[in-house]
Amino acid sequence: MNRRRVLGGIGGTALAGVAGCLTRDDDEVGGEGDGPLTIATYSSMVDEDGAAGPWIKETFEEEHPDAEIEWTVPESGITTYTQQAQQNDVDADVYLGLNVDDLVRVDDTLDERLFEPIDRDAISRVDRLREDLDFEDPDDRVVPFDTGYISLVYDESEVSEPETFDDLLDEEYEDALITQNAQSSDPGQAFLLWTIAEYGEDGYLDYWRDLQENGVRVGDDWSDTYFGAYMEEERPMIVSYSTDQVFHADEDGEADLTRHQVSFLNGQGYENPEGVAVFEDSDHAELAHEFIDFLLSSDAQAEIATRNVQFPAVTDDHVELDEFFEQYAHVPDQSVSFTYDDLQGNLDGWVDDWAREIVD
Repeated sequence: MNRRRVLGGIGGTALAGVAGCLTRDDDEVGGEGDGPLTIATYSSMVDEDGAAGPWIKETFEEEHPDAEIEWTVPESGITTYTQQAQQNDVDADVYLGLNVDDLVRVDDTLDERLFEPIDRDAISRVDRLREDLDFEDPDDRVVPFDTGYISLVYDESEVSEPETFDDLLDEEYEDALITQNAQSSDPGQAFLLWTIAEYGEDGYLDYWRDLQENGVRVGDDWSDTYFGAYMEEERPMIVSYSTDQVFHADEDGEADLTRHQVSFLNGQGYENPEGVAVFEDSDHAELAHEFIDFLLSSDAQAEIATRNVQFPAVTDDHVELDEFFEQYAHVPDQSVSFTYDDLQGNLDGWVDDWAREIVD
């Protein structure tokens, strides 16, 4: 097993800033279907101020007058649909926000396929995608639409920048680090996988025992740990996203970013792309593919990047972002990620062993 994928020289592919400097693509898509197209996603895509979801709905419906998007936010995420599939009653057409680990858990849970293979011939913009974001799914069921990098965020007035994983075991970082539960948090799981990539299946638990000995705190999820313990200055370092400064900087350059410094251990960040997939039993597969094609348009990629504070899934010659985003959204020299084949048959075991050792 490869165990990890490390990609170098990615800085120029991901960056460029805000949606205002774009022009609409000349290549339009047609073939509108009969709505509604029910799209399942997570709450911050549709519910937060300035979220991408409302813009996506309004703009897609303008371009497809006979179509209608209906958002749904499942309480249990993808688990909602594995349970529905077991009852032969899936009530959505598209899932927006799928990670490779979600896909692995779906396949480990179900005997039948939940998502249909993507018809790439029906997506005119598919050749825009960055090669490093390929899920390497053997059934080709997912198209990435954005990505992020897990990193450390720290307060430079309290601690110096750690350069390696082993640095986090030093006395300087005793009782300093906050991370999230890998059983329930995407960043927490990504950080766990990053340590497995670094130390291997035989060494990652030893590393976590040492982290625990040095006082690492494991919280439930990112929102609680970041807006709670970290922003309340209980500790000077947290596992978070490399776009952290985009949240806190301002156009005048006057914002205090002391507590928002980004650290890439070993010059790396854990790459965590989000994908979109079409449910196997959807009655609107054609419209769903048109929706995916729309997500890869220059306008949509810029709006998603800006509103969700993530990086585009397309190469930088197909999306133009402003200097503010380029300045404050940090990209590692190398990205680390696990593929579908790496995780299949391993993911749950790694997380369960970690939870028994560290959480329980």
